[in-house]
Amino acid sequence: MDRDYSITFFYYDDIHAVVPFYEQVLGFELVLDQGLARIYRIAGKCYFGIVDGNRGHLKHQEKSAVLLTIVSQDVEGWHGRLKAAGVPGLSDMLRGRFCEHFFFEDPAGYAIEIQRFHNPDVAALF
Repeated sequence: MDRDYSITFFYYDDIHAVVPFYEQVLGFELVLDQGLARIYRIAGKCYFGIVDGNRGHLKHQEKSAVLLTIVSQDVEGWHGRLKAAGVPGLSDMLRGRFCEHFFFEDPAGYAIEIQRFHNPDVAALF
């Protein structure tokens, strides 16, 4: 049985300040609360975690240089829901050569993208 998967972690000065965003606004399923970290299931074997940047392996940075991309078939639905929730930094819907997508920020300024590969040859790679 294949048990390989990945977890992407973002580090926060105060993880409790972003919990409502990930659990209520984005609707991520909490899989494990470790105290200093919370791990969420985005879909299937796709996981994302938030960590107390004062106690975790890495330290919280004032400006992040990472982007969490969530691939979804309902990009417009996500955009509408996040717009209604007043999510900061929400871009317009964008359509590129390979995908349609948009960007926004979590409450601490981390960048997140929701996208769908509309090019069938590219979508087939995933």
